[in-house]
Amino acid sequence: MNVEAMLKVERLTKTYPTAAGPLTVLHEVSFELAAGASLAIVGPSGSGKTTLLGLCAGLDAPTAGTVQLAGVALDGLGEDARARVRNREVGFVFQNFQLIPTLTALENVLVPLELRGESGCEAAGRALLERVGLGARCDHYPVQLSGGEQQRVALARAFINRPKILFCDEPTGNLDDDTARAMVELIFGLNHERGTTLVLVTHNLELAARCDRTLRLRGGAVVCDERI
Repeated sequence: MNVEAMLKVERLTKTYPTAAGPLTVLHEVSFELAAGASLAIVGPSGSGKTTLLGLCAGLDAPTAGTVQLAGVALDGLGEDARARVRNREVGFVFQNFQLIPTLTALENVLVPLELRGESGCEAAGRALLERVGLGARCDHYPVQLSGGEQQRVALARAFINRPKILFCDEPTGNLDDDTARAMVELIFGLNHERGTTLVLVTHNLELAARCDRTLRLRGGAVVCDERI
């Protein structure tokens, strides 16, 4: 494997059993992404985008094919081992935010570090919330925040463990246009500052155009691989 590759995917396939027989939602997808690069995964609904993202991040195991993430081969690892890799190397931003409603903004940001057994990191969490414009909202709960504010908390949480690679699944999908544009600037601003590799699934063409490369899926297969 190229030592500079942060993510290497080879012939990745995912098939689900159904009453009508096996359903293949991803078919032999292959690509390699260098450290610090950015990739947008686009395509119509049902094309396999989110499935591909989940397999790349180790959230699920493929039916066939391999994923190497930050030099670690995910195939053959159990769920606990994949979870350790994710917590050490990966940040996530999801369309529906996935904040814990009973925790404050600051507490939500610190969850990944607590899962690693790290404490005394409040200053780092407050600094990240300040960076995303929420320095005054540290003690507010998700229900007290707008959708855009919740997504900014999620972005701060994604960066708290200084991930080598950030996965975003429709990060602007539930935001209005102005808030979405602000979110795009934050994602790429933090990504540039931290030197993080970025992989995102999006229908937002403005967001996709900011990436170094666009992978277009249709019917679970790559139909176009465009580089800037």
